[in-house]
Amino acid sequence: MKPVIALTKGRLEKQFLEFFRSLGYNDQALIDKGRKLRVDTDDFQFVFAKGPDVATYVEHGIADLGIVGEDILLEFQPDVFDLLPLPFGKCRVALATEEGTQWPARKRRIASKYPNITKEYFRQKGESVDIFKLEGSVELAPILGLADAIVDIVETGTTLEENGLVIKEEIHQISARCIANRSSLKIKRALLNPVIQSFQKGETVS
Repeated sequence: MKPVIALTKGRLEKQFLEFFRSLGYNDQALIDKGRKLRVDTDDFQFVFAKGPDVATYVEHGIADLGIVGEDILLEFQPDVFDLLPLPFGKCRVALATEEGTQWPARKRRIASKYPNITKEYFRQKGESVDIFKLEGSVELAPILGLADAIVDIVETGTTLEENGLVIKEEIHQISARCIANRSSLKIKRALLNPVIQSFQKGETVS
């Protein structure tokens, strides 16, 4: 029996592979996977999915462990065990507006891919806002007049800058997380503990 790890496709996937390699694991099968969404290595079975789906697969026990951005945990609050932070995928959830924007007297309009994070942020501030959920480039919303501001993930800030937006306030500092299925942690403890311990040892890898 091998541990099953669900891995977020894209940028986190590439960063995880570097981390995985630094721990001494052989990642060649993962590099050569092509378009495969499930890959077996000598020690693991990997499945590749979008972040929200990774959390779902782990929550329902299809995968024992998952590698996912902390934004997914904050937004969707899946019933998983948040094991540990990982030393990559570091970025910020931030509120951003067009440079020079003054808040209007009316109810503010906020665009975001993360309506739950946005709602909770403004709830804690004691403010009621209208939230528009977008799936694509949320930077367009203030430019086109749909929203007064956006709440989004910011890594370098280059995209904001190129579109005339500036960070008004940082909401969360986030990173990649290793999550686990609650039952797997109990039933497969002997199988998973060595993997978890190796990830813990690599927490300080830069």
